Amino acid sequence: MARVYSSTVVAAPATTVWGVVRDFNGLPNWTKFVVESRIEQNMEADRVGCVRNFRLNDGGRIRERLLALSDYDMYCTYSILESPMGVENYVATLRLIPITDDDQTFIEWTADFEATPDREDKLIEDIGRNLFAAGLAALKSRFAR
Repeated sequence: MARVYSSTVVAAPATTVWGVVRDFNGLPNWTKFVVESRIEQNMEADRVGCVRNFRLNDGGRIRERLLALSDYDMYCTYSILESPMGVENYVATLRLIPITDDDQTFIEWTADFEATPDREDKLIEDIGRNLFAAGLAALKSRFAR
């Protein structure tokens, strides 16, 4: 099983950042790598079980299912149903943790997945740098003081 981990600190209160990232259909609003997104079957974007279908800048299409969403603990967990990446059993969590002494947010984004051994290291690097780190950098920039 492969694991990807990325984290950062954002200069904004966790509740403010959560207001942006909790929208499971909102990736185009805060990332640079998603061109368009829609929730299938007209389900609500915060309903566990909904499926987001989005297109990346490079034309790739990904479908993901929302597995958990907690406004109290400020996290969402999702799985990939279809993607051009060649991963199996992919489950990711985006979690926000308040930094209470200066009203900032610690964000961590993790994923566990399976891939063929010859592709595993490249996928870890690509997901970590091109998706997670890029998304976190976009959030950091959006809320820069």
